[in-house]
Amino acid sequence: MTTAYPLSWPPGFPRAQRRESGQFRTTLSSALGNVEKSLAAFGRDSGKPVSSIVLSSNVALGVQRPADPGIAAWFVWDGIQVCIPVDRYATPEANLQAIHHVVEARRVELRHGTLALVRATFEGFKALPAPAGEHWSDILAVKTTASASDIQAAYRRLASEHHPDRNGDARRMALINRARDEALKDRS
Repeated sequence: MTTAYPLSWPPGFPRAQRRESGQFRTTLSSALGNVEKSLAAFGRDSGKPVSSIVLSSNVALGVQRPADPGIAAWFVWDGIQVCIPVDRYATPEANLQAIHHVVEARRVELRHGTLALVRATFEGFKALPAPAGEHWSDILAVKTTASASDIQAAYRRLASEHHPDRNGDARRMALINRARDEALKDRS
């Protein structure tokens, strides 16, 4: 479960060994506002709202220079659980501002590219590993010998039940997406 405190850092993203000061001229409050505005604007621009936003950190109120200034922005977009983690900078506000710029870069991709380009970019930010021990065949409720067309049929059936656009659960949908991808990869 993703928590605002303590920091929920996604697997596969190494933590910074050294941190830079950063050149951002912002306060913590302004940087928080920038991230919130960027995520809302990204949702509007893409036509796919951003939901379930959790800004996770080890930062405590009143601590000017926390030992761990890393921030992980978790959210759901287009049925994908996404995490943008940044701990490159020495302050939480600089790391938040960096997250704001990463989201703004996705908005630039939308303006000058396509929705498919942004989806491909977010593949690297996917943040829900399949639970250990739960095989794709169990998630999709198909045999391990299922054909690609059977896998796709099972995926479509489950997606129609669990997609967030149909009041389904975004985490479950992300798990179903990952199971389908793993199943089809096994078939190739």
